Amino acid sequence: MRRKICAIGNSRGVSLPNEALEKLKLAVGSEVDVQVDEEHGRIVIEPVKAASYAEGGDEAFASQVNDFIEQYKPALKKLAE
Repeated sequence: MRRKICAIGNSRGVSLPNEALEKLKLAVGSEVDVQVDEEHGRIVIEPVKAASYAEGGDEAFASQVNDFIEQYKPALKKLAE
């Protein structure tokens, strides 16, 4: 997928296609890690995982919680107000 770099304030950004975000279950507000791979001349963007087995988390449960939060984010924000 070819994209163009655009200006966002004093930073630069790249829009991400909805199709790619849906495949990775990402949405506006999802956290990602951005790394520069100088050796291969690329920028790598990876989703941040909510919990890992090393932290004592259950990956399936963490995924369900993330799905719930993404699905009900507007309602949860209203409740927080």
